Amino acid sequence: MPKTDFIVVGGGVCGTLAAVTLAEAGASVALVDEGVNAGSDTNAGSLHVQMQSRFMRLYPDQVPNLEAALPFYRAAADEWVRLDAALGGVELVRKGGLMLAETEEQLAFLAKKAEREIAQGLSVDILNRSELDEIAPWLGPQIIGAELCRDEGKLNPLIASRLLRMRAEAAGVARFAQRVMQVRTTPHGVEVETQQDTLTSEQVIVAAAWGTGPLVAGFGVTLPTKAEPLHMNITEPAAPCINHLVQHAERSITLKQFGTGQIVIGGGWPATATGRNTTPTVRPDSMLRNVALAARLAPAISNLRVIRTWAGMNTTIDGASVIGPLPDADRVTMAIPGDAGYTLGPLVGRIAAQMVMGIPPDVDVDRFSPRRFSN
Repeated sequence: MPKTDFIVVGGGVCGTLAAVTLAEAGASVALVDEGVNAGSDTNAGSLHVQMQSRFMRLYPDQVPNLEAALPFYRAAADEWVRLDAALGGVELVRKGGLMLAETEEQLAFLAKKAEREIAQGLSVDILNRSELDEIAPWLGPQIIGAELCRDEGKLNPLIASRLLRMRAEAAGVARFAQRVMQVRTTPHGVEVETQQDTLTSEQVIVAAAWGTGPLVAGFGVTLPTKAEPLHMNITEPAAPCINHLVQHAERSITLKQFGTGQIVIGGGWPATATGRNTTPTVRPDSMLRNVALAARLAPAISNLRVIRTWAGMNTTIDGASVIGPLPDADRVTMAIPGDAGYTLGPLVGRIAAQMVMGIPPDVDVDRFSPRRFSN
């Protein structure tokens, strides 16, 4: 195989955007992706910025990293606005995100959370029920208030991923549907060994999400990337009514409506992993409880039929992204978004591409360096 300037390992939204950035700058780029259990291909399209209560409950030790990264999440949502314009429209709507409260205790939790988020530069407010009725009259009567984060939004990931791949093809990115077995450095560059070929380049960006840890384990770092199987649902079309990304102060839920009128219901309900090479399966109890919660929060959608349910892999690390060259192998650059990887993916991918081209990032990412995982 001919040597390219760069290889990108991982063809989700992060890796593809990195490849596009490099190719449009005039570089020759090979993108390698196995196409199995890719999180971007199963994402529901939420643009998360505020701290998710689900994440705070499940990973309390990672909350400090997540809180410190909030300005980065806001910058990532801004990046999606630019990408929406560049791609010609991905149904991006940025009217904010609502995190709902049904009790005074939940509302007090949101008020304290909002104070921390305001300190990090987010645009948030606590709304009472009368204020909610003006923007979300479809909510159930038990909702007493909510936190509104104006930085959040939603988009259609099917459109976004398709248009981004088309842009990569138009830019001349060579895509290889192969499984990467090993990444190694040589005196002359980097070799990426797949099941079929050995690709060579000057540098490599590893954007393989939950699969990244094992690929770089031989370079003096231990990246705790873990695959978290989750499931989502989508309903038949309904009249447009839900303009916001909807979450809950205590329960696992995300709710949003596409331009098609279909409503996507998710929010971190577990699926069952079935091995590295097969898609996770939906758990009936997760599916039923997830849609029942959605119907309780938004009674107006309770008669809609769920027409599809699916599962995919989320990636968890330590509550923060991993961006930059490895300490002991500077030809190998990490591009791993933190929690809410689809939100962060374009920004992380672009920054990683700038780094390998020697362009100083326009966002401070020193705290995301892989140095923190050095052995």
